[in-house]
Amino acid sequence: MAPVPENIVTLVEKYIHENAVMIFSKSYCPFCKKVKELFTSLGIQFTALELDKEANGDAIQNALAEKTGQKTVPNVFAKGTHIGGADNVVTMHNQGQLWPMVRDDKYEYDLLVIGGGSGGLACSKEAAALGAKVAVCDFVKPTPKGTSWGLGGTCVNVGCIPKKLMHQAALLGEAVKDARKFGWEFSEQVNHSWAKMTEAVQNHIGSLNWNYRVQLREKSVKYLNAYAELVDNHTVKMVDKKGKEQIATANKIVIATGERPRYPDVKCAKDYGITSDDVFSLPYCPGKTLVVGASYVALECAGFLKGIGLDVSVMVRSILLRGFDQDMANKVGNYMEKHGVKFLRQFLPTNIEKLEDGTPPRYKVTYKHIETGEVRSEEFNTILIGIGRDPCTSGIGLEKVGVKLTSKGRVFVDDFEQTNIPNIHAIGDILEGKLQLTPVAIQAGRLLARRLFGGGTEKTDYINVPTTVFTPLEYGCCGFSEEDAISKFGEDNIEVYHTNFFPLEFTVAERDNNDCYAKIICNKADEERVVGFHVLGPNAGEVTQGFAIGLKLGAKKKDFNNLIGIHPTNAEVFTTMETTKSSGMETEVAGC
Repeated sequence: MAPVPENIVTLVEKYIHENAVMIFSKSYCPFCKKVKELFTSLGIQFTALELDKEANGDAIQNALAEKTGQKTVPNVFAKGTHIGGADNVVTMHNQGQLWPMVRDDKYEYDLLVIGGGSGGLACSKEAAALGAKVAVCDFVKPTPKGTSWGLGGTCVNVGCIPKKLMHQAALLGEAVKDARKFGWEFSEQVNHSWAKMTEAVQNHIGSLNWNYRVQLREKSVKYLNAYAELVDNHTVKMVDKKGKEQIATANKIVIATGERPRYPDVKCAKDYGITSDDVFSLPYCPGKTLVVGASYVALECAGFLKGIGLDVSVMVRSILLRGFDQDMANKVGNYMEKHGVKFLRQFLPTNIEKLEDGTPPRYKVTYKHIETGEVRSEEFNTILIGIGRDPCTSGIGLEKVGVKLTSKGRVFVDDFEQTNIPNIHAIGDILEGKLQLTPVAIQAGRLLARRLFGGGTEKTDYINVPTTVFTPLEYGCCGFSEEDAISKFGEDNIEVYHTNFFPLEFTVAERDNNDCYAKIICNKADEERVVGFHVLGPNAGEVTQGFAIGLKLGAKKKDFNNLIGIHPTNAEVFTTMETTKSSGMETEVAGC
């Protein structure tokens, strides 16, 4: 091979050192196309020189061969460093080594996540695994009662995890009652210790907080325990608990700040009431408790408090479990009421007065009937507020940089979780029109990171997401409620198959035989495709999780019919349903 002219060598060096990512390519080469598509999908700017279209293309390729020992294209350089051909580029990308070589040094971080909950942590760890330089800002503002917690967000600290553990405590209390019927003999008094339960729950949560910090360190994610506020769309001001300020810049920003409980507009509600942010670490047994609200949080808390032996009342303004199937919601309420939870329906609190300090204290609550105007008052030890949650989007600079919000502070995003500001994304409970569930936030966070830094294209599927309300008798669901199915498909196109069922374990225990209930909602216009799945009974979450894949894959009623059930289980009832609501036939059962 003839010596490469000096001017060509100089030209090649100029291309390499003046372009952050330089691809020597040929327009017809499929490997070159693959590499360019990868960089495009990652949002990385590059310069491509198509050698087949250059008069001195052969000379340039010879110069590259002499410089690198590589005779083929694509021949890729990043910030002056030779990467190589297509295989090398793809391998480095898959191993998380590509992004650090091509990142924009203009910013301190490739990604800064505001919020250390489940979604924010999932997004940050996934991005870091793909080679991005990532930081997470997380700061918990104490509740009016002074409660605070560690890394992990609502679910880990004051949501799903402690809720499910305390629900389990209540189930164990019920199991103790059943045990005698199954031959277990014990004479000693059975008591519950609130202090032991909360200590065990908080110890577990503490271990999760520590594990999250370790995971971030192992993934090389910078953890910043500071309150973050946007200065502009690439700059964040952070203030730690000592008031120390620092500034960080990032190419991409993800808002994952979650929600906090809402308080009613009632005098002294914040002074004397607690929320789910407080109850799981309350240093004393709540005693006689009034739960204000009928959200899933309110009913779950009322359920486990009653389950451990407390006197519990629930004050309901209108309906139970707004947003859920109302047929199922009322069955949840009926079961709770039958098992000792008192419901004050269509009442609202008007005043809370402290009568006595103590552990627990004593309060007088005055409340009024919405329709009749009847006024009542009653004494309680604890007032637990569960009327809903609001997004944590105020005071973090979103309005300052122009992020579009609803009147209630929820964030508008497109199908890719992108706000109207291109480099700012949002995930989790703060989104407008999306499901407010921990696994949804985790999935959205991971897929977002893969799209931003991994060349991914998959979007979060917010349809047919299963969930469960962990009331004393659990309610699991997936897909449409009956009301929403009728609204979506038309009443004439909906067929509902339903039945009561009697779990075998309830028989010897002599529990009521028609408390448990199951139904599936089918679209007759689409060969009875199952569009809604609902179950009220033991382990409803486990049952729902399994059947959800069927709805995800478009299962029809005939597929449920053809599925052979496992006997004797509760889930098998979905393989044998024959009674429709439209038939008017009874669904009550007399035995297993």
